[in-house]
Amino acid sequence: MKYKIDKHTHPIYLQIYNQLKDDIVKGNYPYNTKLPSKRLLAEETETSIITVEHAYSLLCDEGYVEARERSGFFVVFRNSDGFVLPSRAAKYSTEMSKKQYTGPDFPFSVLAKTMRAVISDYGGEILKKSPNKGCIELRHALRQYLAKNRGIVVGIEQIIIGSGAEYLYGLIIELLGRKCVYGIESPSYEQIRQVYHAYEVACEELPLSADGIESAALSHTGADILHTTPYRSFPSGVTASASKRHEYISWAGTRNRFIIEDDFESEFSVSSKPEDTLFALSNADNIIYLNTFSKTISASLRVGYMVLPEKLVEKFDANLGFYSCTVPTFEQLVLTQLLENGDFERHINRVRRHKRKAEMQN
Repeated sequence: MKYKIDKHTHPIYLQIYNQLKDDIVKGNYPYNTKLPSKRLLAEETETSIITVEHAYSLLCDEGYVEARERSGFFVVFRNSDGFVLPSRAAKYSTEMSKKQYTGPDFPFSVLAKTMRAVISDYGGEILKKSPNKGCIELRHALRQYLAKNRGIVVGIEQIIIGSGAEYLYGLIIELLGRKCVYGIESPSYEQIRQVYHAYEVACEELPLSADGIESAALSHTGADILHTTPYRSFPSGVTASASKRHEYISWAGTRNRFIIEDDFESEFSVSSKPEDTLFALSNADNIIYLNTFSKTISASLRVGYMVLPEKLVEKFDANLGFYSCTVPTFEQLVLTQLLENGDFERHINRVRRHKRKAEMQN
């Protein structure tokens, strides 16, 4: 171990977490290897045992390691051949379904105040037509938010604004092609299947296990595109483990495949750090990241966004750049202010605290 900690860069536990995670993924700590004790790592990094414990807790939450009573922490992440061994994947059952988020709504008073401020600050500008990909202001605010909170570092030209997930699904189909075969989780959010059916594209349902799509189904599928919700699939509540996320990335690394990563509801993770996105984990430039504000603010606010891989930006501009943005300028500017003034993040943090408290009481 030679972990280096910058005491001037916070939080320190994330520095430990990231270095341990990198070593696990690189195979420096193979499957079933015991990690250094909390006390030993605390002494080496000159930090507290509580700080190290926090880092280990995150690794456990994300499925990289597991705690074994009176034995320590052991690696459960597999990356030997890119696929999780079937013995680790319990069959999905309806009993595994997790409750959907029911917490504090976005404060109406904050939303109303922000709307008034936008009207006052921008005046008649709110009536102007939005640029085709969305307002520069919102795309810039999203670029900063994604880099800070989701580890997604991209150019503003990669971000596309649209009126909800279903609309963006349609754009993706037009972009990638109707001749492709799209693999979806089974069970999955019904409207995902309905959109593919409406566009008359071939769709293959891939059964879920306890930690994501079954490895056998994924390895034998004829799909060109994988549409997945790794944070929490609906209605099953299944969350893809760290090994499974790397398996998806490995699968997409062959035959020019793409992944559509639907990160719906991920902001409300009770973990002190949101789980890594496929987009951030992969360096293959073949992940399309997608999210909306329907859960975080309001279902009536039909605003979503997607982040394209760099290699698809030119194709999008050439083939679909003529599409007008379907979200009013006013709503985009309201979201911009909520992101920039911190009200959006304060709401997210408030909901996460509410969920943690509720889980402790259950």
